[in-house]
Amino acid sequence: MRGVVTVAVDANGADLGPREVAEGAIIAAANGVRVRLYGPRGEIGEVPDGVDVVDAPVSIAKSADPAHAVRRTPESSIVQAARAVGAGEADALVSGGSTGSALAAGLFHMKRAQGIYRPALALPMPIPGAPVLLLDVGANTEVRPEHLVQFAFMGSAFAQAVMGIDDPRVALLSNGEEPTKGTPNIVAVHAQLAAVRREVLRFVGNVEGTQVTGGAADVVVMDGFTGNVTLKVIEGVSTTLFGAIRARAEISPRAKLGGLLLRPALRGLRDELDPEGPGGAYMLGLRRLGVVAHGRFTRRGFARAIEVAAHGVQEDVIGRTHAALAAAGVLRQPSEVEATVTPS
Repeated sequence: MRGVVTVAVDANGADLGPREVAEGAIIAAANGVRVRLYGPRGEIGEVPDGVDVVDAPVSIAKSADPAHAVRRTPESSIVQAARAVGAGEADALVSGGSTGSALAAGLFHMKRAQGIYRPALALPMPIPGAPVLLLDVGANTEVRPEHLVQFAFMGSAFAQAVMGIDDPRVALLSNGEEPTKGTPNIVAVHAQLAAVRREVLRFVGNVEGTQVTGGAADVVVMDGFTGNVTLKVIEGVSTTLFGAIRARAEISPRAKLGGLLLRPALRGLRDELDPEGPGGAYMLGLRRLGVVAHGRFTRRGFARAIEVAAHGVQEDVIGRTHAALAAAGVLRQPSEVEATVTPS
C-alpha cells in the first residue's frame, strides 16, 4: 500500500461550478487524500491544508473537437492536470468536464500503457446486491476483436482490485446467449475468450440486455457506442421509475400515508442506486489512472471520485491490470500497427 496519494483534479466543466468541485476536494482531503485543483482560483476560493490550487481558468470542456483543443490549448485546466499526472507530479487524474477532453488529455499526456490497443471507460453500476462493471461505456465507438478481448481482462483485473470480487464472472453483451449470436466481432471474441483457461479468466459467455442488471455477470464487455447507449437507457429507466413512484405516492391521502411508511426503505434503495456512489468512470489502459466524474455531480460525488481514484492508486489498478493482460498473452506486439484513438 502506498502512503498519501496526490490526485490532480480538473475543476472546470462541472454543472455546479468550480466551487462545488473544490468542496468535494475538501471532503476528500479530510479523508487523507492530497488534492491539487486546476481551475479559476477566483471561483474556487479558499481551501484548507491538503488542497492546493493551480490557477487555470481556461476550460475546453465544451470543445467540439477535444483532440484538437488539447493540442492547441496547453494552458487549459484538463491539460495541465493530465500533464502533471504524466510527469509524476500527481498519481491520478479526476475530471468533471467532458469525457472527450479527459480522454484526449489522458492519451496525449498520460499515454497508453505498453501493449494496449485502446483505453476503455469502465463504470461500476450500483445495482442493489449485484454491482456490475460495464466497459467500454464511451471511449471507442468502433472496435476490433482484440480490443474487446483486452477489455475483458482489464475488467476482470479491475473488478478484483477495486470492487473486491475474488473471481469475477466476465460476459459479452449480445442479442442472445448462444456462442453464434451477435456481430462477427462478438462471435470471434466469444470464441477467443471461451478458449482461455478457467483459472486465467472466468468467462461465462454472452448475456442479453435484460441480464445486465440481473446478476448474470460481474463484468460486461461491449464496444463504447453500445456501452454508452446501454448506460443512458439504464439511467433513464431508473430516473423515470423513481419519478413514477414519487408521483403515485402523492396521488391520494392513502397513497401519501403509504409513501411515508415506505420512505425509509425507498431512501435506502435510492442510496444503493445513487449514481454518485461509484465516483465515475475509470479510464483503463493508460499508464496512470484517471476517473471521469459526471458533470452533474454534487460535492459528494466529486469527493467520491477523488477518493476512488486514490484507492485505485493504492491498490495498483494499473499494474494489476497490465499484469493480467501480460499473463494472458493478449498485449499488442510491437510489430502491430494501431491507429491513435481520437475521442469525441
